[in-house]
Amino acid sequence: MARLSGKTAIVTGAARGIGAAIAARFAAEGASVAVADILADLARETAAGIAHETGQKVIALACDIADAGSVTTMHQAARDALGPIDILVNNAGVNVFREPLQSTREDWARCMTVDLEGAWTCTRTVLPDMIARRDGAVINIISNHAMVVMRGTFPYPVAKHALLGLTRALALEYAGQGISINAISPGYTDTALAQEVFDKSPDPAAARRSVEARQPPGRLCRPDEVASVAVLLASDEARFMIGENVVIDGGISIRMYEDSD
Repeated sequence: MARLSGKTAIVTGAARGIGAAIAARFAAEGASVAVADILADLARETAAGIAHETGQKVIALACDIADAGSVTTMHQAARDALGPIDILVNNAGVNVFREPLQSTREDWARCMTVDLEGAWTCTRTVLPDMIARRDGAVINIISNHAMVVMRGTFPYPVAKHALLGLTRALALEYAGQGISINAISPGYTDTALAQEVFDKSPDPAAARRSVEARQPPGRLCRPDEVASVAVLLASDEARFMIGENVVIDGGISIRMYEDSD
């Protein structure tokens, strides 16, 4: 039986990568899905592909989560097309990696506006309907940077630590009103964005092998592995999970010292 049958979902940053995998899995599990992304053309292509594969109602909506007005417009369009939203996945984000004293105010503002405030803007937009129905699930896609820190990645881990705090604060606040709010923290995931980073290296294949060798399982996380956990957290099976952070990083964040750079 489809675990999300009859439910409606918004997945931000869903044009590609982890977000696209989650949107596809949600639709396969019976949900109607809004693929929301700032990359509007790619979002339409992704939504059409998922709809074709699953037979579910899947729509594409342009959205810049750093713009509250854009989020409001996106939510209203999703609500008009699909009905009240049962599930929100805050997946959209940006990587801002700097040495702290070399980072600018603009670097800080961009990272916090998208990775932290964007998730809060989307969540506060869907919460009133969820509270009115006493039912809903919010899933924040964070990162293992919410637990461990790498040099040269400032201020990204600051935003991710804060997003974990936001997850827990909101989860406790609304647990008694039928809302489950949880997080997933993937490690290095095999996406087009990851490949773009490898491609900047003089030897992309060697760069990939180097990163894979540092992962305890010897490979990168797959987007579908994140999507599998997202389905659980979105389903009624997980409604007693409150403020949890499911880490999917192949053991990187529990390792001590060896291969730690």
